[in-house]
Amino acid sequence: MILEQYYTKCLAQGTYYIASKGEAVVIDPLREVQQYIDRAAQDGVKIKYIFLTHFHADFVSGHVDLADKTGATIVIGPHAVTSYAFAKAEHLQTYNVGDITLQLLHTPGHTMESSCYLLRDAEGKEQAIFTGDTLFIGDVGRPDLAAKSDLTTEDLAGYLYDSLRNHIMPLPDHVMVYPAHGAGSACGKSMSKETSDTLGNQKKTNYALNPQLDRQAFIKEVTDGIAPPPGYFPKNVSMNKGVNSSIDEIIARGITPLKLNSFKALAEDEDYLVLDVRSPQEYTAGSIPGSWFIGLDGQFAPWIGALIEDIDQKIIIVAPSGREEETVTRLARVGYDNAQGYLEGGFDTWKNSENEISVIKNITAQDFIDGLEDGSIKNPIDSRKPGEYEAGHIDNVPMHTLELVHEEVKNLNPQDTYHVHCAGGYRSVIFSSIAIAKGVPNMVNVEGGYGAIKKTNLKNQTIVATSSCSL
Repeated sequence: MILEQYYTKCLAQGTYYIASKGEAVVIDPLREVQQYIDRAAQDGVKIKYIFLTHFHADFVSGHVDLADKTGATIVIGPHAVTSYAFAKAEHLQTYNVGDITLQLLHTPGHTMESSCYLLRDAEGKEQAIFTGDTLFIGDVGRPDLAAKSDLTTEDLAGYLYDSLRNHIMPLPDHVMVYPAHGAGSACGKSMSKETSDTLGNQKKTNYALNPQLDRQAFIKEVTDGIAPPPGYFPKNVSMNKGVNSSIDEIIARGITPLKLNSFKALAEDEDYLVLDVRSPQEYTAGSIPGSWFIGLDGQFAPWIGALIEDIDQKIIIVAPSGREEETVTRLARVGYDNAQGYLEGGFDTWKNSENEISVIKNITAQDFIDGLEDGSIKNPIDSRKPGEYEAGHIDNVPMHTLELVHEEVKNLNPQDTYHVHCAGGYRSVIFSSIAIAKGVPNMVNVEGGYGAIKKTNLKNQTIVATSSCSL
């Protein structure tokens, strides 16, 4: 048997490929499916089934495309309704793959169709469970995404409690847990950076599996402090229930090289967004006026989904040479399918043509602290998340979280200068770029963010609490 986890850090997402005796399955595939087809060819096996644990909200799955290309059967749990053909599995239904079996355990709670897949070896012994968003390492799936008028968040949390205790906790401790997400995903509150663990260890360390936690305490725990879901989540759920454009078509359009004049004409059209995906350092040194920065070398896809409010937005790209296709692919992973091309030659083409350039000033963390001390910095901004801010921040530095930047900038004075920090210097540049594009031109980025600030000579500045956040 072959069992491989394909873990995509940008999405904090895990896909699973399992092969045995000439047959294979893929669980929760990404949209770019050729990698699984190639792997099956390499192993000399046929992909027999594609299992979905649920309709994902945070990325667009490639299950329909993969089924079309391989003839595999899509399997989804009870309550699933789609516009494409699939096999609706019942609780405890078993699927043979070579000499192993995978059994569907219906585990509603995160969503009503949510299911896990229990893998048994040739001798019938339980070896692993693929838990989707039902059980994470250190956490469980948020129960608010599928809430409706007749089904509250608390109702779903109650279902989740029963699913964990009736179908997962009774399994042997040696069973490996393979979830759909890890730290960085918005599908839970406090997931571990680890991407797998034994169920026995999770019983000891995961608060949600504490046998002393009764139903009401569990519901309160899992529903308390849930951040609002990113705006693109409902659209991704809808896309995962339907048939979407092939990623091959999306990439072909998105990697169209645009000459400077064509690019400039589109950049001046209000229907297009110029997206710069270079590094924070490159962007602050010089960028196309009005462009947004969301760098590839960060939590790119989640911030795309959180900040670009229209999932059908037409996008033209400024990318490092050789990373244009990667950009289009990663946009499409979260359903942003309207990339219309990239600036041929990258930012150098723009810079060398003597077009106007926007620059964001950078200052060191020590200069930031010194400016707070002497009063020369009057409008500091902490752009981190509320949980990070509450865990530790500089006294009298207000939070304007990046997640709400479109509302936050409405409260900024275009005549004032703002000094922005995040945790490490990535999100603060995103915040600054969007603020500038929306008419607040005087933004200054604090290099190294809160991590660097804590290492400075703070003098009279006070950290209100302690923080373990580093990103």
